[in-house]
Amino acid sequence: MKLVSIVPGAPLPEPPASLAGAVLARDLLVGGTRWSKGRRLDEADLAALMARDVARPGPGSGSAEGPPVTVTLLVPERSDLHEDDAAVRLAVAVAGPGLEVRGPRESRIDLLAVGPGALRVHAVRLEQLNGIDGLSVFTLFDGQLVAAGTLVASIKTGPHLVPAADVTKAEAVAAAGGPVVDVRPYAARRIAAIVKESLAPAGRARFETALAARVEGLGSSLIALAYVADDPAAAERAFRRFLGGADRADVILTAGAASTDPSDAIFVAFAAVGGRVVSHGVPAHPGSMLWLGRAGRTSVLGLPSCGAYSTATAVDLILPWLLAGEPPNRRTVARLGHGGILTREMRFRFPPYARSLDAPEG
Repeated sequence: MKLVSIVPGAPLPEPPASLAGAVLARDLLVGGTRWSKGRRLDEADLAALMARDVARPGPGSGSAEGPPVTVTLLVPERSDLHEDDAAVRLAVAVAGPGLEVRGPRESRIDLLAVGPGALRVHAVRLEQLNGIDGLSVFTLFDGQLVAAGTLVASIKTGPHLVPAADVTKAEAVAAAGGPVVDVRPYAARRIAAIVKESLAPAGRARFETALAARVEGLGSSLIALAYVADDPAAAERAFRRFLGGADRADVILTAGAASTDPSDAIFVAFAAVGGRVVSHGVPAHPGSMLWLGRAGRTSVLGLPSCGAYSTATAVDLILPWLLAGEPPNRRTVARLGHGGILTREMRFRFPPYARSLDAPEG
């Protein structure tokens, strides 16, 4: 890049053809019209700049202050990219599935969620990208649950002309793994629930209402709800019903178990059908006593007492992630810890349906 200064009313220091493609370094008023910095100039623009009616914009959008000024142009070399071209290349490198690209506008490109789902951000590579001078990528939090149309990330360049080598470096960083940013949509899953009859009748109504809100709010269906006696054989029959045949479920929710007692009927029955608990509790509150397991292809979520009713808890993070394709394993649970203090101020982490539930007290 080289700098060229021109004075309105004076001859151009170089032929117009050699300056075509130069970029305006500052906002100007040209013939009463505002030209924004970053504008790429053609020969007609250069001719207009040679008139004397050129000034810097004042505080008002159409006003000018002071006499005509010297105009600084940024003339690109072959190794330079215009800010818009650089932003487009960076957006293509960063954006994964589930995103709509908008822009560029003033060198900024926005990435919006096409539909509801779980936002995934590869934070390590995001930091590496932002370590390249002149390039910026900024996002919502990794794991945030978003609605359709949510702005989840933006890409912007600082200078008006960016070294092409820096963009090539950024593309290599973005390509070193899966997408840097993507939104994983919720899949419509079949969900069943097994509830111990020890849950009081009044609690059942609250549980069923809260469960319906969670399942339907994520685009899935509740295929069955089985109340069982506090007996391993009864619980085992319910598990087998939902692990195969016409009533096979993708996710089974349980409620009413004593989460710290391995001899509870739910745990005994779960082991009998080949189930394995992968997480005894989760690093989040409220909902820290939630447990997660799997039996064959089916995920099993054991709801803590607070998660059985109307309060938003860690259940409202784990369940959407499972429906968005996250596996039922320790790594999925471990990601809850960063931002796991689910106070009222953290409600933005929950999916939209959970905002109608009671806010956690912390």
